[in-house]
Amino acid sequence: MNTRPVLDSYTGPFALSASFNADNSYFSVALESGFRVFIAKTGELKLARDVNGGIGCAEMLSTTSYFALVGGGKQPKFPQNKVCAEDDNWVLLRADTYEVQIWNDKSEIVSTSLEFKTPVQRVRISQKHLVVALLNNVGIYEMKMPPRKLKDTTTVNNPFGLCALGDKIVAFPGSTPGQVKICELGNLQISIITAHDSPLRALALNKTGGLLATASEKGTIIRVYSTSNTAKLAEFRRGIDPAAVFSLAFSPDSSMLAVTSDKSTIHIFDLNLGANTAPDPKQHKWGILSQVPVLPRTFRDTYSTCSTDFEMGDEPLAWGPQAKSATLSAGIPGVPGGRPTKGLIGWLDDHTVLVIGAGQDARWERFVVGPDGEGVKRIWKEGWRKYLD
Repeated sequence: MNTRPVLDSYTGPFALSASFNADNSYFSVALESGFRVFIAKTGELKLARDVNGGIGCAEMLSTTSYFALVGGGKQPKFPQNKVCAEDDNWVLLRADTYEVQIWNDKSEIVSTSLEFKTPVQRVRISQKHLVVALLNNVGIYEMKMPPRKLKDTTTVNNPFGLCALGDKIVAFPGSTPGQVKICELGNLQISIITAHDSPLRALALNKTGGLLATASEKGTIIRVYSTSNTAKLAEFRRGIDPAAVFSLAFSPDSSMLAVTSDKSTIHIFDLNLGANTAPDPKQHKWGILSQVPVLPRTFRDTYSTCSTDFEMGDEPLAWGPQAKSATLSAGIPGVPGGRPTKGLIGWLDDHTVLVIGAGQDARWERFVVGPDGEGVKRIWKEGWRKYLD
């Protein structure tokens, strides 16, 4: 039996992970006892399902009653690694098999399941496709009962289960650190983007699937690429100090990109793709210094248009923010990245953005992006709640 210490004696967290559905109208939360679904606009409870076991990841299929579930937590409902007490310490017991369950909530039964030999890091689901990210592999399936495998492809270590699924393409880490693979779902052809020099930490597609945003585990630079020709379209600086980027999300009209990190900050970047006008130094972080060519590039880089703080929530040290490393896997079985979700971004419309956090202090926050009284773009908090209270 292969064991290693992973947990302290704390009994939480209550919310293991969180995920938006395809149009951000709902978000689902995985718990030690089952899963819940909340209305994204208000943070109010829509559905609570107790399955007498831990769920590490719950992905809602659009607005239907179907969910892709992965067992997780201390006592997983479905085959997965398990943690249990031994000599007053928590240890991780390795499982022989790992499963993804397609749950029909109308009948409250498992419609079908898939079995794997290595832990499932994350699942993405749409009306036509199911994508399963393992540590070093991504499987693409046609969404049938049972799902039909279309393609398997290898990846570098992917403990966060990075995978962005659109209607026509799916993006995930490539075979070398910092690389992204773009797979066209129609013909299963793969294109490669060398996005960063260090391992990926976050990626996202826009609504049409034409744009891809990426961040590495260094977390200082955000890049935007065209998925049709792999060309780099934009580059932004989140900050000078390294940070763990939690989430990236395009606004519905693709005019803005939202970014959260373990600095407890949400940044809003204006894309202005294809614009030929030079940036106004009066609006730049460093003012006129941004026009001095001999200064380091950090003075010339494009920074966020506006930013504000979000609440990561109070957590015991053992359940702290997700690790910065995109190459190591440890923590809570069945949970992407091994730590409760923090800073998950979802746009309600072109001016309203949500930030969701799991863990002991599970929070929903709503922000509005728009001009202030002087016409300067700002972002401010409009509301918040502890959605499990």
